[in-house]
Amino acid sequence: MPSLFASYLRVYEPLSAFDRERQSYWQRYVADGRPVTPAEGPGRQRTAVIEALGAGWTRLPDLPDEAYVLEADEALLVCPWNLRIRVAEAALSAREGVPSVLADAFVPPILAGQAKAVVDDWRSGARVLEHGVPRLHEQIATWGVPLRWFVLVDATERELVTGPGRRSLRYRTEISNARRRSSRALSVLRKSVGEAPITEAVEEAARWLEEFHPRSMVELDYGGLVDLLPDETLTADDSPELVAAGLAALSRSEAEEASEAYDKLVARWRAVQLLERCN
Repeated sequence: MPSLFASYLRVYEPLSAFDRERQSYWQRYVADGRPVTPAEGPGRQRTAVIEALGAGWTRLPDLPDEAYVLEADEALLVCPWNLRIRVAEAALSAREGVPSVLADAFVPPILAGQAKAVVDDWRSGARVLEHGVPRLHEQIATWGVPLRWFVLVDATERELVTGPGRRSLRYRTEISNARRRSSRALSVLRKSVGEAPITEAVEEAARWLEEFHPRSMVELDYGGLVDLLPDETLTADDSPELVAAGLAALSRSEAEEASEAYDKLVARWRAVQLLERCN
């Protein structure tokens, strides 16, 4: 379930990535002025998921198709929300770590089975073959930014807005850039640290990117995390540079320099994660 204190990794695909039916739908969606901004979207998603979970559970609910929309070089790019998958995942998560009596009362077994079928179908790629739609276009991380996401972006791609009212920090890049960076990072990590957790994490991100159209855009959005950090901290944030410096040091076999960059990055984001305990 989306948290307001979360960061987001999104892929926006061109209309040509979708079948004709979906292309027509998204064109009407934009023409009707329905797209929601990334600033408003997480709250809307959270509300939709919570309301669906409290809907009586006679069946897994169908939810309207919503998306973030981006225009780049006169092309329309779409990042679908896939709310039905979010609801199914939330239903399964609600049963985890809960005594079976309570789990069955909140999410009856028959509906848990429906949710599992929906999630398994999506993850298996059946939706890709049936509808030409890749898996989830948006990844969500609460109380921090996964370090592997910084591999995909460059400091020059940062878009920062500070001051009263609207505050945001995001990076946008062409998916070809993100794929190239993840490939280089994987090469360095495999040679220097082998099949370590960080290598597996970057490899997972690289595989995810391969599912999308080659003319897509990738967006790393700090989302609600900006409300936890003062303007000075946002302005001084150099997380992508630290990741790049660490990888460059590893490629030169300078383990101590790479460790310093990594330790600094981990300490920075651990401080943000610790705020969850204060919440």
